[in-house]
Amino acid sequence: MSEIHTDNGHHDHEHGDHAGLSKKKIWQVFGILLLITMIEFFIALWVLPKGYMSHSVGNFVYIALTLVKAYYIVAYFMHLKYEKLGLQLALSISFIFIGYFIVLMLIEGGYLHLHMPLV
Repeated sequence: MSEIHTDNGHHDHEHGDHAGLSKKKIWQVFGILLLITMIEFFIALWVLPKGYMSHSVGNFVYIALTLVKAYYIVAYFMHLKYEKLGLQLALSISFIFIGYFIVLMLIEGGYLHLHMPLV
């Protein structure tokens, strides 16, 4: 007689592809994001109004901290960190070019606004 076997082996490696995303890691990433947000609020509400940092440096710091936060969100909560290197590179390079083109359009738009007469 053949034995009826209902276990098809899915229990041994559930979520094996995302084994690095444990509760501890989620809370660690949450803590890092919270710390970065607290630093941004500290800069916005205390450092810049008191004049300890110029606004151009403050903007650079905001952009850098926002990029770090975006990395953590995309890497861990959107699971890009666990994808293959080819997909990571394709998405990263695409977003770099999109950002580059946005900057170019803003620069060019400002140039045209200053040098073209209004009709």
